[in-house]
Amino acid sequence: MTTPDLRIVTAGVLVAVGVLAAAVGLTHDAGDDRPAASVTWTKGPYVALGDSYTAGPDIPGRHGTPVGCARSDHNYPSLVAGRLGVSAADFSDMSCTGATVADLTAPQHTGNGTNPAQLTALSRKTRLVSLGIGGNDIGFGAIIERCVAMGAVYHALGSGKFIAEDAPCERLYTEDGGEDQVERKIDAAGTRLADALGEIGRRAPQARVYVVGYPDILSADSSACRRDMSLAPGDTAYLREKEQRLNTELRERAEAAGAVYVDTYGPSKGHDACADEDTRWIEPLLPSSAAAAVHPNARGERGMADAVLRALR
Repeated sequence: MTTPDLRIVTAGVLVAVGVLAAAVGLTHDAGDDRPAASVTWTKGPYVALGDSYTAGPDIPGRHGTPVGCARSDHNYPSLVAGRLGVSAADFSDMSCTGATVADLTAPQHTGNGTNPAQLTALSRKTRLVSLGIGGNDIGFGAIIERCVAMGAVYHALGSGKFIAEDAPCERLYTEDGGEDQVERKIDAAGTRLADALGEIGRRAPQARVYVVGYPDILSADSSACRRDMSLAPGDTAYLREKEQRLNTELRERAEAAGAVYVDTYGPSKGHDACADEDTRWIEPLLPSSAAAAVHPNARGERGMADAVLRALR
């Protein structure tokens, strides 16, 4: 996803496509740096597609080109490839910070180089593909930025004395008559994703598809998010509901296309950007570890990798 991205907030719908050999011991504690027991992968190439929640910007070390995609060699696709024993020749990471569904089929121009259309890496030989996309299509990063700015003003003027349900940002995005602008964008993103899944099937007909949702970004405890994200109380709930609605859309589109949805939201509960520094999977506005703001840190990418591996198994 970007600034924060689901174009770099986001943040990370992930779609994965693959056929898996029998797997043993694939999971491990997301707080443990040691890789889980590897499995020899003999079924064919693995292609990773997606936005910044897949790429892992600012997590050491950077790999691949263009530099502007900010891919980490410790992002979840790299961890999955390593644990499956995928050779370097059979692993292609096409994920790129700021990517939208449109960037799957057209080149993406970054501030430092151009990423080819991500689906160009697919072929009839492809057996496993991971894709994390959707957050940038609804502008989730910009939405969070705006809500945070409004929350800062809200707290400065109100000194925290407003009612717990107050949600100035939600009011901004809800038009007269009650139509939610974000909801409309989620529906449109779902339509584009459905088309993309069809194209993946045409280019990689031997592959199965797994759609993996975004991890939990904001805490259910609005007071915790006030400390780290400066959101008005009701807006924390509003943004959580929009992320869950996006994940639901991804799930429904995946299942309609015959794909398997992989849930990263459930495993990441309690590890959001408002959680304690030593347990969070998502960094807050001011990261305390090497990761982009409002994006997965290394712990989060490990947790996401475990979710994908469980689904593959």
